[in-house]
Amino acid sequence: MKDLPLFTSLLAALVITFAAASAEARNKKAEPAAPLTEAGEAHLADFNSRMEALKTELLKALPTISKTKMAAFNNARDAESAADASLKEVQKGQAEIKKGHGLVAHAKGKWIGGAKKAISAAKEELKAAKSAEAKKVAAEKLAEAEKGLEAGEAALVERQAGLDAALKKYANLEDDLKKAQSALDQAKANTLQAVKDLGISNALSSDKLDGKLAAYMIMSHAKPHGLAAYAQQGTKHRAMIDQLLADGPLCVEIAVADGASGGNYGKAMEILDAILKTSPKAGNDDTLHKLAMAVALEHATPIKQRGAVADTDAPEFVDPLKRYLAYEKAFLGKELDPCFDDLSVWDLRMVVDGEEPDHIAAWGRQMLANYRPDQISTPDERWRYVEIVRSDIRYGSQDNKFDQDELQFFQNILKNGGICGRRAFIGRFILRSFGVPTTARPQPGHAALAHHTSDGWVICLGGGWGAGSTKHGYKKDLDFLASTQGRATGEAFKQVMRAHWIGLLHGEERHYGFLSHRNEIPFWNTVALNTQRDLIEKSKAKTLAAVGEDIGEANETKEKVEIIKVELSEDDKKVQLAKDGSITIPAAATSKPTKSTGKIIFMPSNQGGLQMHYSRNGNGQPFEYTFDATKAGKYALTAKVVTPSWKQQLIISANGAEPVELELPHTVGMWETTAPVTIQLKAGQNVLNFQHQTDGYAKGFSIHHFRLTPLE
Repeated sequence: MKDLPLFTSLLAALVITFAAASAEARNKKAEPAAPLTEAGEAHLADFNSRMEALKTELLKALPTISKTKMAAFNNARDAESAADASLKEVQKGQAEIKKGHGLVAHAKGKWIGGAKKAISAAKEELKAAKSAEAKKVAAEKLAEAEKGLEAGEAALVERQAGLDAALKKYANLEDDLKKAQSALDQAKANTLQAVKDLGISNALSSDKLDGKLAAYMIMSHAKPHGLAAYAQQGTKHRAMIDQLLADGPLCVEIAVADGASGGNYGKAMEILDAILKTSPKAGNDDTLHKLAMAVALEHATPIKQRGAVADTDAPEFVDPLKRYLAYEKAFLGKELDPCFDDLSVWDLRMVVDGEEPDHIAAWGRQMLANYRPDQISTPDERWRYVEIVRSDIRYGSQDNKFDQDELQFFQNILKNGGICGRRAFIGRFILRSFGVPTTARPQPGHAALAHHTSDGWVICLGGGWGAGSTKHGYKKDLDFLASTQGRATGEAFKQVMRAHWIGLLHGEERHYGFLSHRNEIPFWNTVALNTQRDLIEKSKAKTLAAVGEDIGEANETKEKVEIIKVELSEDDKKVQLAKDGSITIPAAATSKPTKSTGKIIFMPSNQGGLQMHYSRNGNGQPFEYTFDATKAGKYALTAKVVTPSWKQQLIISANGAEPVELELPHTVGMWETTAPVTIQLKAGQNVLNFQHQTDGYAKGFSIHHFRLTPLE
């Protein structure tokens, strides 16, 4: 691994207090620089001069493009724009037909179908009516329903006529779509060839100018005024900026990762220096080095921390040094996803940018390891960790009023559920907790998320790619996807970044994708995006289909949910009889059911052996245990349980006797032992029957074992 600048000598006397780094709200955009002192004005003049000199030097070193080749490129780009417009025009017909089918289906189903149901119900009500008033009310309902049926049938005639007209108008739609798409594909290929013919391939493939191009990008992003405002704080601050700009490899690494948040490069270097001083591993281990860089760049503008409402003494902002150390500890402890080793600095920025306190991220990992370890070990990366959303986060906001001030936001979501936003929030949280890059992916009227897998990024909970937007400069999610696919090509992706950096030299604003900007994309950004497109096509990148589309606003999924396959051995089911007469029954020792059902699932436990998980959708399925007791009498029964929510009970009947109620505590995802209840056993064989009961909506729980202790 390459040596890192440690800045130790520069910051020996500089004390950094991250939690109080700024009283201003976090903003990804560059904030107005502070007023400049006399020294600051001198720094500003120097930075302006350096930036202009660097620009002049770089422009001289770059190839000149002939007018003929530029004209050919412009013609190809214009032809692509025309082909794109033609396709969009044809797609209007496709949308019109789709809308027509929808209106007809609505008239037939909800309108006419609903009216017929209302007529049937009104007739039954009229038939059953005894009083004149009841008959009057039923007759009025019948008349209203018949009126609705008449209106629906009229609407159906009108809508069907509209659909028929659209189908006739666009009779050749399929052929027109194929032709328009083919024309656009050919136009894109022609544009790409025109880019290759410009004669700039060698410049984009060479790393000779990388250090200086990246330094210019950093100065452009920070702005000379911002650099001067930082440098005027003291000689160490100015020295830090100078050393950064002189370190070509470091500049390149930062620029490829899209720079420091808010253009705050001085603060980013302070954070990096503090991490390197505190943790030697960050300078020696490649993965931890990337993690340190990601934290430094992402937290260069402070991130608001979201603690529990009752925790009034909590820091206002996430502490970057503690954030790094928390992930370092989790990484070294092998608590994070296997992908963590292979992530880039850019990827890792979408791991370390969470609003949760670090101890809550640790809680998230422990909670899932306790409650649903199968969601950690599943080979299906699309649902790994985030499966908790569809398995346990009920859709609905009616219980949000029961959020507890002493619980953190994500713990309250686990307890009380939520609608779109809250479900997506906890999904992203649990992914970040395990070191998986994730970002918000909102779409009109809905919240969703996108996250990294080894096969590419995938959408969870919402419509597929193209249905929403993302942040990080990408107004359209397809542009974000393209960037992830381009970056996945590794070193070759620097060709894309070089074109963007050269664009800055020519005064171009950074454009993140073909779809994210309404105005015409300037030349070098077009080169960059076409280069990226070429890399993606050559890599044959896969675009993963969305998962969980049907549970965006629902509790039950229509997708097949794979259940962990576990063989129940005799050891797993062995009931332990102690010398003092106490009996320990493994949760997996059920006599009914004898295997996982989907509602009841057996799985390996972090407590050793197996545990039984009772699904939120268990729907009251009973379970029972058959075992021997050496002595008749009263026993205290307890259970070692983990619950994510509250108001749950087990109704227990011993040998058909009067049932007793075992309260399941709200353990917030940690293992706890229940308060005991008393049951009567007989000598010899006994059968304990369990029924799950909740106050309100269904909730899940996991049990490791039951213990019966003699009371006599």
